[in-house]
Amino acid sequence: MVGFFKKVLGPAVMALVCAAAGWILCTLCPHDKAAPQMAMPQQSVTIGVDEVKAMPYNLPERYVAHAEAMQEVSLLPQVDGYIKEISFKEGDIVRTGDVLYVLDDERYQAVKNQRLADLEAAKAEQRRADRQYQRLANADERGRSQLELDNAEAQAETAKAQVLLAEANLIVAEYDLKKTRVCAPISGQIGKSNVHVGDYVAPSRGALARIVQVDPIRVSFPLPDRLYVQWRQLQKRGETYEQRMRLVLADGSEYEYQGAFDFDDNEMSRETASIMLRLKFPNPDRILIPNSFVTLLYDRANPPVYPTVQQSAVFDLPTGGTGVYVVDAEGRAHATPVETLPTHDGFTPVVKGLEVGQKYVTAGTRKLTDGAKVVEVEPTKTEENAEDYEGFKL
Repeated sequence: MVGFFKKVLGPAVMALVCAAAGWILCTLCPHDKAAPQMAMPQQSVTIGVDEVKAMPYNLPERYVAHAEAMQEVSLLPQVDGYIKEISFKEGDIVRTGDVLYVLDDERYQAVKNQRLADLEAAKAEQRRADRQYQRLANADERGRSQLELDNAEAQAETAKAQVLLAEANLIVAEYDLKKTRVCAPISGQIGKSNVHVGDYVAPSRGALARIVQVDPIRVSFPLPDRLYVQWRQLQKRGETYEQRMRLVLADGSEYEYQGAFDFDDNEMSRETASIMLRLKFPNPDRILIPNSFVTLLYDRANPPVYPTVQQSAVFDLPTGGTGVYVVDAEGRAHATPVETLPTHDGFTPVVKGLEVGQKYVTAGTRKLTDGAKVVEVEPTKTEENAEDYEGFKL
């Protein structure tokens, strides 16, 4: 019985062992030739596409600026006395020549009358001395001496001098009387009054009030020395352009009026290496207040135009630099090297590498390879608004 099983199972076991050994050898040993693989069809990539548009590039330079009054004055009394009347309301806009304070003028009126009387007396004395001199000058030399004539001439000259002195004293008296009425030397907004009716004032007792000119108003900002030199070099070469100077207020809104260049300072700050430039702005509504801070936007009135793409379309090339995927007529995307300017408001101007009207990829660039077949989709909301781009938005 045992011998029977050896005869029957022995060949079967050997066959199984040989088959297993062959399978193991086929697995471990390398094949001489790789088995042919099935070629996978290349799939199209869905992307966003837009056309390169010509847009103005006007990236503004921003500076922290300071509003200041073009003129300001502290009202000081030029004579002493008691305040008799205050002719303004604090915070009002006053005009040049407006009467603001009236001082008690009785003493100054009396002094003027006295000086006027002195003048009349001096004129009478002058007339008497002139007649005396003329009488002696026309008299016979035998009836008067030379000494009498000289004395009469001297008295006439002294009387004339006394008239001039009296006239000068009268002018001073009239000036003092006039200065009992304190008038506005400039137009502007007057602040708080430091005195009240009945107060005694004098030049040594301080200012009565303060007036600042608010329309127009000046805005100053520090320009770094490097930019100042560039600006002067452009002027020297005649390459200056028309500037556009605007302000952003503290609440984030843009000021409705544009400014004009006023003047630049005559010294550079050694602490900040900058020079103060001053601009002039209309301020009829008193939106700008002296000593307030604003943001100055400095750009061009007529900015240059460049082929422009959305910021999302620009990517870094493996070989260095930046590129944009351009879609050709066959619907394939090609990585195109470009030279760009700084991005502004979501758009990037292209100096070199693209032309207006070319199709480029705006979305899905990470899924692309050079020469890939693409499927275009509708422009995004940003692309639809691209035509409204004006080169500057707050």
